[in-house]
Amino acid sequence: MKTILVDAWNTFITESGIDPEIMALLDRFPNPKIIVTNANEEEQAAFGMVNLPYPLYSMSHHPDKTDPYYFECLLKAYELKAEDTVYFEHNADAVASAAAVGIKTHWYDKDLRDHKKLQEFLERSV
Repeated sequence: MKTILVDAWNTFITESGIDPEIMALLDRFPNPKIIVTNANEEEQAAFGMVNLPYPLYSMSHHPDKTDPYYFECLLKAYELKAEDTVYFEHNADAVASAAAVGIKTHWYDKDLRDHKKLQEFLERSV
């Protein structure tokens, strides 16, 4: 079963809190989920990344998600294979970084918030 990597800030979590539509969509899939962020502990608290429904992974900006090494470390930490993970993210550079290590990716437009396209990606990818 594939693991779903979920971008934290500006995707799953906004200034209003957890996006209820994304949460409901993710809950329809039995797959394991991991929320990924660049944020350090102080930023996590400031952005409301506490008491989350899924594990949170961060390297506290050392490096950021725009560096493929971030995803190599994540895969190693969770003993995952790139081909067994999918990822959606609003930052195109982070999407490219994950794709560079073999993770199937989807760029999520944080302004349009197109949940239908996200659902279609997840349905065909997991």
